[in-house]
Amino acid sequence: MATKTFDKETILDLTVNMVPLAIILFFVVAFTFVNPFGFESLTSGLQYALLIAPFVLLAALTYLSGKAIAGSEKEGTVYAPGQATVPGAKPLHEEESEEAAELEESPDDDAVEAADETA
Repeated sequence: MATKTFDKETILDLTVNMVPLAIILFFVVAFTFVNPFGFESLTSGLQYALLIAPFVLLAALTYLSGKAIAGSEKEGTVYAPGQATVPGAKPLHEEESEEAAELEESPDDDAVEAADETA
């Protein structure tokens, strides 16, 4: 089963960069269809360059930071929000493994063992 690089939490972290991307894209579209300053090759070219260059750079930065966030969550220790500096806080992966171990021990196993002991 393939895992997604950008899960729900990673996309939520990247929303900070997606808002400026949407604003820049809005102005590129607005200046393309409604041209309040007229069209001159030098000034319009400079105007679009000053909008498109930051858009491309911010999009690349957003993608790379998303890959870094997803990679650090897979490799490093992950704590609940605000719990990383709290003394005695357990990492999330330890809690998840404890819950999985509890789920693996089903009551049916206990019933089979009890039946074997009485027989």
